Amino acid sequence: MVLQHRRLLFAVCHRYGRRGLEAEDLMQEVLMVLWRCREQLLAIASRPQQASWMWKVARSTCVDLLREAPPSYPVPEGFDTPEESITLQHELHELIALLPEPDRSIARLHLEGYDYKEIGERTGLTKSNVGVRLMRIKEKLKEQWNTI
Repeated sequence: MVLQHRRLLFAVCHRYGRRGLEAEDLMQEVLMVLWRCREQLLAIASRPQQASWMWKVARSTCVDLLREAPPSYPVPEGFDTPEESITLQHELHELIALLPEPDRSIARLHLEGYDYKEIGERTGLTKSNVGVRLMRIKEKLKEQWNTI
């Protein structure tokens, strides 16, 4: 099953690998987590949600590892403290949660690093439609942000 979805898993690891840890190291950790969860994986072996479950495990593992990793470069003065940054992120996610579907899904996929084509494939929209919607979503979020 891992061999069948290795490209998907490595794509997740590569996406997060550019943010601190090497993709190969992340992939190894993902494989260890999948091994520990092998009973659950075998239980959904023939179901269509197998790939999405493996994607979620890979993504969660990468995020957890990156949280534990020390920063690879010093933060310049004048940047928000981690507490302020986390608060701002929570506020942004709260505003996104108020968006109607499919705008909410589009915004979340965009924040996760998907490009327009990938978002379109997941939502059933064209690449250009995703671009237009994202522009409108950003404008709407800016307006809501300024009213806070």
